[in-house]
Amino acid sequence: MITEVEVFKRGSTTYYWSSRFFPKKTRQDVFKLYSFVRVADDFVDSSPQQIEQLNELEKTWKKIVKKQRVPKKTDELVHRVANNMYEVAMKYDFDLAWVDAFFQSMHMDIDKKSYKTMDDTLKYIYGSAEVIGLMMAKIIGVKPEAYEYAKLQGRAMQYINFIRDIGEDIELGRCYFPKSELAAYGLESLTTRIIMRHRADYREFIEAQLAYYQQWQLEANKGFKAIPRRQRIALRTAVDMYNWTALKLADDPFVVFDKKVKPSKFRVVARAVVRSISA
Repeated sequence: MITEVEVFKRGSTTYYWSSRFFPKKTRQDVFKLYSFVRVADDFVDSSPQQIEQLNELEKTWKKIVKKQRVPKKTDELVHRVANNMYEVAMKYDFDLAWVDAFFQSMHMDIDKKSYKTMDDTLKYIYGSAEVIGLMMAKIIGVKPEAYEYAKLQGRAMQYINFIRDIGEDIELGRCYFPKSELAAYGLESLTTRIIMRHRADYREFIEAQLAYYQQWQLEANKGFKAIPRRQRIALRTAVDMYNWTALKLADDPFVVFDKKVKPSKFRVVARAVVRSISA
């Protein structure tokens, strides 16, 4: 039987290993949150997509919220991560509309393969990342006046994921970057056929997308002063790793078609140790 920790660990090197540096009680709840998110992500990122399983997860979540009986035939992992998510949501008084927004974005991964404007893309990002930032803010004890920074942190990290995963997403037949943004750089799409014909335009496009990340991340950084000191190490480490990824993507924007740029376990842990010593 796969555990929540294993689900989280196999899904994200940066988040998993940086989260190991949260205090124990916080770490346990972070693992519960991210195992729930990761299971849903896996359903929509698989090929073919596991639509029935995503629907089962959402239905199970809603039954637990309404305190209704969950059918015995429900997948054990689905039931467990949904139940754990409910426990965390109740413990930290999540706005349950955040979870609804998360599922809405997961369904957009199934139904919506392209986006016309940046507002369309940001609607997806709200449900897929910004609400996770809000949930994390609750878990680590951030004051409400800093919640906007938590949302921006989720947005910034998600945008790096978009850039890093261009090659994978194209294979899945989707593109998160708005058509208006592509058109501004003379790009019809981000397929390798188009990119190789417009290499200079593509490079400028990536530079512009990284500029969005930098803008949002600089603003999100202002929220660190609102985070309890003992909780900062893990989050600072994760941000460090995303900044490292951004630098790698800036150095070689075409690498996304060859491999997935992400830090190693050693790099994440080493950086966390340095952050711990500094703290």
